[in-house]
Amino acid sequence: MTESKTTILKKLIFFMVIISAVCCLLSPDLASASSEAAENAGAEHHGIAWAELIWPIINFTFLVGILAFFTRKPFKEFFRSRTEKIESSIKTATEAKEIAEKMLTEVRERLNNTRQETDLIIEAAKRTGEKEKASLIAEGEHIKQKIVEQARASIEFELAKARQAIKSEAALLALEAAENEIKKRLGSNEQEKLIDEYIKKIEVAS
Repeated sequence: MTESKTTILKKLIFFMVIISAVCCLLSPDLASASSEAAENAGAEHHGIAWAELIWPIINFTFLVGILAFFTRKPFKEFFRSRTEKIESSIKTATEAKEIAEKMLTEVRERLNNTRQETDLIIEAAKRTGEKEKASLIAEGEHIKQKIVEQARASIEFELAKARQAIKSEAALLALEAAENEIKKRLGSNEQEKLIDEYIKKIEVAS
């Protein structure tokens, strides 16, 4: 509370005390006079004692007028200050609302951007996955082809080896059969003669 308001309130209280004292001093005499007049009038007319109500009404009206005169400025100042506080509160609330709406808009924009970024990341991950899948399939096909080729080469080698073994075995069997046939056809002397000739040829060749 400012100094001017304090001074005004002090004056108001002081004035109210003076008014109350005056009213207290005047009321009994006037009331007694009014009572006597009322008694006289009542004795004459036996009606309502209006004189008893005049001074209280005047005092009350006067007091209300004085209070209204001296309190109009403090009340005006109070309501002006109260209005300024309310306006300041409304302004602050409006600014807070604008800031909150701005933050909400930013959050929504960030959320939308995040969703778009998430969609882009998911799309890129899908494309990368498809590429990896195609690469793995191609590599698998290449490895499969190499395995098949190695298997074919191994089978062909084994077949050739088996054929060669069969040919060697057949040749040996043919030689053995020929030898047996020659032994059957030739006698022991002829066989010794052939052996000697063969040994001589070897000696000549060496």
